[in-house]
Amino acid sequence: MADTSSTPDTRTPAQIEADIKRRRETLAETLDEIGVRVHPKTIVGDAKAKVVSNIDHTLGRAYVGVNRVVTEVKGQFVTEEGTPRLERVVPVALVAVGIVGLLALGSRRRKG
Repeated sequence: MADTSSTPDTRTPAQIEADIKRRRETLAETLDEIGVRVHPKTIVGDAKAKVVSNIDHTLGRAYVGVNRVVTEVKGQFVTEEGTPRLERVVPVALVAVGIVGLLALGSRRRKG
């Protein structure tokens, strides 16, 4: 706004009215924008978008971590050429069969 204390306003009444009209329109646009931003649907939508983004980010990081672990475990049982490392596969398979056998025996004893 013009500083009326040091310089006189030399605008015509039409210029003043046009300036007032322009400022009202700008103020109305600003108020409309504020109304949209604080509307409950907008707030909920923004919150949902933020949650989805955080979940996507977390799932992406989890996928990368799991993929790395799987690759490391696979590297323990398979050579770089893709052939199994029998010296590691056979003992693990025997332990797995033993555990399954013990579980089967345990469940038979409980039933009988």
